[in-house]
Amino acid sequence: MRRTLQQALFCSLPALLWSSVRLFSGPTLKSYSRHIRRSSQALPPQTGGATRDYLAEYRYDSAEAAHTEKYLWPDVVSLCAELGARRVIDIGCGNGALCRELASRGYEVVGCEPSADGVRLARSAAPELVFHQIGVDDDPSQVGDESFDVAIATEVIEHLVRPRNLVRFAKELLRPGGHLIISTPYHGYLKNLVLALTNKWDTHLMPLWDGGHIKLWSRKTLSQLLKESGFRLVRFIGAGRIPLLWKSMIMVAQKPEELGQ
Repeated sequence: MRRTLQQALFCSLPALLWSSVRLFSGPTLKSYSRHIRRSSQALPPQTGGATRDYLAEYRYDSAEAAHTEKYLWPDVVSLCAELGARRVIDIGCGNGALCRELASRGYEVVGCEPSADGVRLARSAAPELVFHQIGVDDDPSQVGDESFDVAIATEVIEHLVRPRNLVRFAKELLRPGGHLIISTPYHGYLKNLVLALTNKWDTHLMPLWDGGHIKLWSRKTLSQLLKESGFRLVRFIGAGRIPLLWKSMIMVAQKPEELGQ
C-alpha cells in the first residue's frame, strides 16, 4: 500500500509541483518586510515577570483584521454557535479584531494578549470589551473568577516557547465540559515535501521575524499535546487552500466534565 502511494505521488509530482508553485507563490521575503522592520530594532533587556517576554514586545500596526479572517474566522464563528457558547475568551487576541467580531454576534467576550501594542489597539477599537495584558505564562486567575464556555487561540501556539502553558491556561479558565478551539499553521508530510521542493522554507519560517513561528505542528503532535493535557479531541478542520496543503488546521478539544478526569 505504501509503495503504491509513493508511486502515485511520484507520477503526479510534476503536476503537483506546478500547482504548488502557484499556491505558495504569495509569501516572499519582501512581503515579510513589515515584520522584519519592526523586529530589527534593538530591545532593552527584560527585567519583569513572565509577561515581560519577547511576545510582550510584539508590535501591531492597526486594529484591522488579520489575513486569517477569510479562512479561519468563518469556522471559528460557526463552531462557537455549534457548541452553544455564551462566554468566550480569546487567548492571544492580538489587536482584538476577532473579539469584536464575536461580540457583534452576541457573545460575551474577553481578550488576553501579552503585547502592549495589541492591548492598546484592542481597547481603543472596542472600549466596551475587557482586554487583559497577560500571556499564557502568567496566572490565569488575573482574568477573574468566572469560567468560560469556549476558549479560542488562533495562530498563537506556533509562537510559543512553552506551548503546554497555553493549554494549561485555557483549561483553568474553561468550565467543566468547556471547549478549546485552537488553530495553527498546518504541517504534514505532503505539505512539508512541497515546501522543500518549491524552495519555500525560508519564506515560510522567516527566521528574521522576531516573535515569529518557532514551532511547527502536525495533526499528530497537536493531538498529542491536547490529549496529554487531559482534553478529549472532538474535531479536526483543515482551513485554507486544498486538502493536505491547508494553510492552517483547527482542532476542537473538550475539557473533562468532572474534576480529576
